[in-house]
Amino acid sequence: YQFLYAGAGYGGSCFPKDVKALVKTAADEGIPLQVLTAVEAANERQKRVLVDKVTELERNTRIKAIKNVTFNEPQFQGHFPEAPVMPGVLVVEAIAQACGCVAMTAHPEMRDRLVYLTALNNFRFRRPITPGDQLRITVEKTNEKRTIWVFDAKAEVDGKIAVEGEVMATLADRPQT
Repeated sequence: YQFLYAGAGYGGSCFPKDVKALVKTAADEGIPLQVLTAVEAANERQKRVLVDKVTELERNTRIKAIKNVTFNEPQFQGHFPEAPVMPGVLVVEAIAQACGCVAMTAHPEMRDRLVYLTALNNFRFRRPITPGDQLRITVEKTNEKRTIWVFDAKAEVDGKIAVEGEVMATLADRPQT
């Protein structure tokens, strides 16, 4: 699946680059493999995948995912090399990718459409996220009307909330080329 911020032109995917690793993770964690048929839609055009592992996925309801923050990621070269901090926009992107996974498992027939981020509400950044942290993302769908979804989201490090807020997203047709 392709995710774009409206007007920003940034692409991302809800699946790790290594599809075999995702399928193994799903089998190890007991995630039904029919949910993973969406993997076929992932392609090489994505600029950055920010979900390393899906640990739980309840179709059309919720997801738990992990992002391992490593020092060799490109954002740390310029985002305070002397005191590296993961930029908030990338934390939100990881959360948005997880939201997209939930939305698309609910509507696999819409797999060729784009998921657009429409709103971020009440986001709070409670602590910095630094290299070596493991970001545990939890997203739960709280509302859905037609093709608009509302999600409660949080990202934790060491059991403490680092980021939390509400995400709204919608589907749109791909532009004609």
